[in-house]
Amino acid sequence: MGILPRFADQWVLTRILKATGQAPIRLVVKGGADVSPPGVSPVATVVLQDRNTLAGLLRDPEVSFGDAYMDGKIEVEGDFVRFLEEIYLAMGSAGDAKWYSRLASKWLDFWQDNSPDGSRKNIHRHYDLGNDFYKLWLDTQLVYTCAYFPAPSSTLEQAQIAKMDHVCRKLRLQPGETVVEAGCGWGALALHMAREYGVSVKAFNVSREQIAYARERAKAEGLDGQVEFVEDDYRAISGKFDVFVSVGMLEHVGEAHFGEFSEVIHRSIGDTGRGLVHFIGRNRPGVFSRWIRKQIFPGAHTPSLRAALRILEPKDYSVLDIENLRMHYAKTLEHWLERFEKSRQQVTAMYDSRFVRAWRLYLAGSIAAFRVGHLQLFQILFTGSQREPLFWTRDPLYAGDLGGQPMAEGAKPVAEKVREKVKWTHAMS
Repeated sequence: MGILPRFADQWVLTRILKATGQAPIRLVVKGGADVSPPGVSPVATVVLQDRNTLAGLLRDPEVSFGDAYMDGKIEVEGDFVRFLEEIYLAMGSAGDAKWYSRLASKWLDFWQDNSPDGSRKNIHRHYDLGNDFYKLWLDTQLVYTCAYFPAPSSTLEQAQIAKMDHVCRKLRLQPGETVVEAGCGWGALALHMAREYGVSVKAFNVSREQIAYARERAKAEGLDGQVEFVEDDYRAISGKFDVFVSVGMLEHVGEAHFGEFSEVIHRSIGDTGRGLVHFIGRNRPGVFSRWIRKQIFPGAHTPSLRAALRILEPKDYSVLDIENLRMHYAKTLEHWLERFEKSRQQVTAMYDSRFVRAWRLYLAGSIAAFRVGHLQLFQILFTGSQREPLFWTRDPLYAGDLGGQPMAEGAKPVAEKVREKVKWTHAMS
């Protein structure tokens, strides 16, 4: 390699390590220089295959690392999630996003704007990858949002049913009520609300594949007369409802469109209804991963809690409960990553090894972000200004978690439901 190039590599590696906040990792250029913080035992070794990769990390560490890992030009030896946790912790202590990252993020905001047309394009790139792909690693009902684990030993299937019940109990759903859902995924929550709580649901989603799957499932379960799945943007919601619910969609709205989201809620439930918004957020404003927006989730944005509350304030909505399920999402992602790794051969056959490495980084990075607190999972329960509070204490929210009586009369306790055989399986084409 030569003394001068090796010295130059050593200098660049030292600069990169400093930029990470001196994370306890070892950086190595294959066959050449290596650095690690003095006096610590590295949790992982990052092997860079060539100098072009080294130069890319110096220019734009986050995006270059993600792209190089996708391409196999970076290998991580050691616990991948632990490595990412240490990076996040160290970089958090090193300061906020640099000016370049903030500027580049603004540029992405422009190109990935969540206008009606932009939302369709953004959602199509992620959610229309093919139902067969998601069937490999999600639960049997294809719930692609944070689960709720009544106990750490709960299975993913049990935890997703418990999450749906947790939402329904917070909203105190009663038979005969009408619910509108903004962003319904593959339809699991809408069908659960109708089947278990006796409500009528109108659910909106712009993903063609998800809507087709949800409609077929509703028909197969005999719920198509009680649940209507609409392939359209949330801004097209019209009519009056008792309840508004949105689980895992606010991240795809963008703060520039929070005013539109607020108007949709108010025209749906007015001043007498109630609602719940469940979303990935953060403790304070910040830049969401540009690599994830580039390769995985175009148009994604994780608002602070304060920003999300601005959706409700202009309409004088009363916030009744705010819950943070951050560690529940970390555990949900652990299940997803484990199932994903077990299915990597099938995923490779569907796409390629580059795709597999990208999604591994996305899932592992998300686990790390929730574990260290870079990301939060908020549920906000609210009511209109002309409605009485829904409950006196928080006790009813948890009454059904281990088999107690749920809120709606006649609804099955969670413990009973998770013992039942799941009717819907991944066998549906």
